[in-house]
Amino acid sequence: MKTADVADLALADAGRLKIEWADRQMPVLADIRERFERDRPLDGWRISACLHVTAETANLMRTLAAGGADAVLCSSNPLSTQDDVAASLVTHFEIPTFAIKGEDRDSYYRHIGAALDHRPQVTMDDGADLVNELHTSRRELLDGVVGGTEETTTGVIRLRAMAAAGKLAYPVVAVNEALTKHLFDNRYGTGQSAIDGVLRATNVLLAGKTAVIGGYGWVGRGIASRADGMGANVVVVEVDPIRALEAAMDGYRVMNAADAARVGEIFITATGNLNVWGRDHFADMPDGAILANAGHFNDEFELGALEETATSSREVRPFTREYVMPSGRRIYVLADGRLVNLGAAEGHPALVMDMSFANQALGLEWLRANLDGLEPGVYGIPDDIDREVARLKLESMGVTISPMTPEQKAYSESWESGT
Repeated sequence: MKTADVADLALADAGRLKIEWADRQMPVLADIRERFERDRPLDGWRISACLHVTAETANLMRTLAAGGADAVLCSSNPLSTQDDVAASLVTHFEIPTFAIKGEDRDSYYRHIGAALDHRPQVTMDDGADLVNELHTSRRELLDGVVGGTEETTTGVIRLRAMAAAGKLAYPVVAVNEALTKHLFDNRYGTGQSAIDGVLRATNVLLAGKTAVIGGYGWVGRGIASRADGMGANVVVVEVDPIRALEAAMDGYRVMNAADAARVGEIFITATGNLNVWGRDHFADMPDGAILANAGHFNDEFELGALEETATSSREVRPFTREYVMPSGRRIYVLADGRLVNLGAAEGHPALVMDMSFANQALGLEWLRANLDGLEPGVYGIPDDIDREVARLKLESMGVTISPMTPEQKAYSESWESGT
């Protein structure tokens, strides 16, 4: 088996500095790694991981290796790889890595295939591309797979659809469902890093701009909050009436997509669905409209229709492509419509990924301990693991909270007391 396919191994020393910097901000995962090195709870497990290849992910891979796992890594998005980190994983940590920033679709799936050549017993996915490939093109490997984990909302949606159709062949832990993941990573991590990606790609001033947020889940909430804090006039587009009502009561204007297309200057999608804005909307967008995606796949804008309609296109800045419409108006698409926070920036800060990847590591430990009782399906992170991650994070931040007194605990569990 080929041990690696990365852009340039000469970048390894720079990548190691990034990994060490991130590690200093990931104390919970570091504590888990120290225990894993002692207890070896993943000993002998072959793991194929399909994740964003970042400095934070590198520290997760180090933790799996410390726990005894034989792990390989490929990228879960063609633009999300940090080439220096990939080189360091191979050179300094001897973790086979298959990822190159900007790889084409064929290379992307060739790298997933290389990770599957590891003949995994466990899959670790971010978006379910590896799981999908395993269930379609590499079914001969399924008998050897005992379980998996999934990192993100889009992947959980795909896996639940597979499970409902009776197609999912093994149990998968939905790390994204942990409160210490989606309440923090999705909201604060993506909220900050998506705005960071837009600013790095364009250097526009957000203050005074009309920013249209497509979707008001935890990711959309985070982006709206950060855009609002930087002085943007925030508009929210939603299909769910409860979330739309929440956005309205949070103080944002709520519109349908057609109306928002006419007034927006910056459009950021966070739905996990396709064609949030498409051909008809592009015709109404003002000159200079900027389109960025914070969802997992590059389907949230109807890019094929934009390319068909435009009279010309060119890259005007790194990760910024200008499309000239027949009227002369210009529309700018960031990071090829892929994850703007990883395509044009560095992804989530390590401080928040500390909790997400702590859940990944502890979720794997729980999976191994409970395999005998799990049927194929999607399982949430147990509440006690979620709360332990929160406790460890608070401890690392120097924050203490008050426990309930015995009387308070008894009261909270009783039914006799009343007015």
